[in-house]
Amino acid sequence: MPQLKRILLVEDDPNDVELIIAALSENDLNNKVVTIHDGEEALDYLNYRGKFAGRTDGYPAVVLLDLKLPRVSGLEVLRQMKADEKLMYLPVVIFTSSKEDKDIVLGYKLGANSYVVKPIDFHAFIDVIKLIGAYWAIVSEPPPIEMCRPR
Repeated sequence: MPQLKRILLVEDDPNDVELIIAALSENDLNNKVVTIHDGEEALDYLNYRGKFAGRTDGYPAVVLLDLKLPRVSGLEVLRQMKADEKLMYLPVVIFTSSKEDKDIVLGYKLGANSYVVKPIDFHAFIDVIKLIGAYWAIVSEPPPIEMCRPR
């Protein structure tokens, strides 16, 4: 049986975290979801630093990234990921409430693979997460592991 692809969820709103995880499991996506609540911790996770220095689970198949995060913004997390030769190939889906053109343009300019605005309607929110999860955790093939080796 193939190993389930891991999802890194970088989201500071506990209600959104709960909804996202519920929507993924409702769609029978039993992938492991690692939840990080701020940008600095996300960078520590991805770079095997701080409390994540000893982790052995490799890189996630996709990063779901909110933009409005404490300590380090989502756009800065994205900028640092795409500037790092070990992280640049990881798919990043910006999942945020911001519909501002400047955020959308900058997100894509910095290398986001997708930009999705969080729907306000509960059912639409769930449906969008199911689509994102199904595509990135089932359909999409992540980069070969040798391109993303931990240091």
